[in-house]
Amino acid sequence: MSNAAVVNKPLSNFAWVSPTKYERNVATQESKWIKISVISIALAFFALFLVMPLVAVFTEALRKGFEVYWLALSDSDALSAVRLTLLTALIAVPLNLVFGVAAAWAIAKFEFKGKQLLITFIDLPFSVSPVIVGLVYVLVFGVNGWFGEWLVANDIKIIFAVPGIVLATIFVTFPFVARELIPLMQAQGKEEEEAAVVLGAGGWQTFWYVTLPNIKWGLLYGVILCNARAMGEFGAVSVVSGHIRGQTNTMPLHVEILYNEYNFAAAFAVASLLALLALVTLVLKTWVEHRAGTNASAH
Repeated sequence: MSNAAVVNKPLSNFAWVSPTKYERNVATQESKWIKISVISIALAFFALFLVMPLVAVFTEALRKGFEVYWLALSDSDALSAVRLTLLTALIAVPLNLVFGVAAAWAIAKFEFKGKQLLITFIDLPFSVSPVIVGLVYVLVFGVNGWFGEWLVANDIKIIFAVPGIVLATIFVTFPFVARELIPLMQAQGKEEEEAAVVLGAGGWQTFWYVTLPNIKWGLLYGVILCNARAMGEFGAVSVVSGHIRGQTNTMPLHVEILYNEYNFAAAFAVASLLALLALVTLVLKTWVEHRAGTNASAH
């Protein structure tokens, strides 16, 4: 059939298929055994690498009874580790929240020299080992480090103290909020903010009444991920903490010490508390995703 014949052919003679229907057909055209195999492999990996370890942690934690479990959690060193973990997260997460919003706003809404470099720096903690981060902080703030003499002279202690733990945690967690917000704010564009400015709104008014409502679910999602990473950080904190029992041990470090001492019941008890916090984080993450999806479909 010639091109002219095709062009002149009535549209009613063509069998048009909607994109949605076409996509459904493409997604479901595989044979039944392939679908079952793929789903089975996914579920097997989920059970083997996620469900079984969680079940094992709680089983080992309660193996010797609830009394032993409670004694392990109420131990003074364990309580100190819990307090330090929560304190570190309480400091690191808000600071990363401020940085993430500022960085995402600058990258998504403005054009400036060094923009690509800023994006690269935001991704840096994803590519650098946390142990190396800890060693860098020791090199800079340690007794024999670049600022060691000045810190000692002014009686300021960073390494083997809480400030070092907080700094290391901030470094390894600062991409999470920014990385959640950057693509979201870029997709939303600048039109609403520009319209607010034209109508006379100031910078803070534009942020509070235009930008923030549009990014609130992505912001909350990034904060949840950041908090989970802060509480579970091990590598960088292990280097800068000094492992001082009852003073500079976070929950992951306390678990390691108990395990190395063959105090398995106490180690798994504290580990179960960390796992419980992870499950709570997962529930919150799922809830945020659901609310964000509901909000998007409503608009």
